[in-house]
Amino acid sequence: MDFFNCQTLTEARRLVLAYAASADIGSEIVELAAAAGRIAAVDCLCREELPSFPRSTVDGFAVRSADTFAAGEGIPALLTVIGEVAMGQTTTLVLGPGQAAAVPTGGMLPGNADAVVMLEHTERVDDRTLLVTKPVAPGDNSIARGEDAMPGAVLVRQGQKLTPLDIGVLAACGFAKVSVYRRLKVGVLSTGDEIVDVSVSPQPGQVRDINSYALAALLESAGYTAVRYGIIGDNYASLQLKLAEAAAACDAVLVSGGSSVGARDYTVKAIEALGGPGVLLHGIAVKPGKPTIFGMVGAVPVFGLPGHPVSALIIYHQLVRPALAVMAGEKAQRVFKVPAKMSRNVASAPGRDEIIRVRLLHRDGEYWAEPVFGKSGLISTMTEADGLVVIAPEKSGLYAGEQVEVEMLRC
Repeated sequence: MDFFNCQTLTEARRLVLAYAASADIGSEIVELAAAAGRIAAVDCLCREELPSFPRSTVDGFAVRSADTFAAGEGIPALLTVIGEVAMGQTTTLVLGPGQAAAVPTGGMLPGNADAVVMLEHTERVDDRTLLVTKPVAPGDNSIARGEDAMPGAVLVRQGQKLTPLDIGVLAACGFAKVSVYRRLKVGVLSTGDEIVDVSVSPQPGQVRDINSYALAALLESAGYTAVRYGIIGDNYASLQLKLAEAAAACDAVLVSGGSSVGARDYTVKAIEALGGPGVLLHGIAVKPGKPTIFGMVGAVPVFGLPGHPVSALIIYHQLVRPALAVMAGEKAQRVFKVPAKMSRNVASAPGRDEIIRVRLLHRDGEYWAEPVFGKSGLISTMTEADGLVVIAPEKSGLYAGEQVEVEMLRC
């Protein structure tokens, strides 16, 4: 594969997503309390009317709305109070013309009641006489039976990542357990003789292992299980052995370092040695991140990421993250983008995508993208950035004031 004949970022993403879509990770049943952040494996359908009874949304008096027509401060409607609805109890009360019943927030409406007058719009004359000073229309301050959801309604769709709000809806409909896709397990390897563990004080020529910790944190924050396989020196046999171990135990593998074409860059060779399809991509027309690798060891995707931390993290966001989301079964990926204007000119070489880091500033009611300059080995530039802006290959840069979309790193 010709490293110098690179695919575009769009082509690379299309290739990777096509292979990711063929993944079959299976599903499992989990307790609803543990389902937040998981991906629904099936549509969750409502099994009953929600709510199962007509209920009040305020403290007040259940009424027949027609009895309050034209009520006002000057001429209030005069109603007879026939009783009170207890919270959490079924009521047998039925309203006749000119009647009302006290009802708490969440309480069941009596028969024939079609609205609730808020407590502050009423005045008690005595135990049985009520003055209503504001009219209500049918449905005011109340929820009808089945208004929230009817049997058969789709509460959560297959491929939807479950949020706390989704958990609440499922709880309301009696889902004690839910079917979700199995959590992806992703292996992370760091390569290079110069890499030492974070607990070690590096000697001249050495650097601490940034990538495996940062990548594992990104994976865990996305809801996946990250398995760190440690640091492998620039040794082909060791890399092949550890890559084989990771591919046998994980759904996908990330290898940082060793992805270029130097004499000691062994990632391509190790992937090829472990069986087909092998390396499918080596080199993307993008800055940073050109020496990116994608291959398959059997049915397991392997991503070879650049060793420079910024390059590795940017390629993770642009290529790995969407691929893993597809593998995990997520159909509607949440990528938060904010429209902004460039705060200054930025030059770019045409013929490749260039991805720049920006911090987002808010002034005069608009968002502005301020470039964060720095080399791909400077991890501090990622902590200073709020998001990324992609400069298309047909452009030679961006002008101050030009409208762009900022893909948020922090949200």
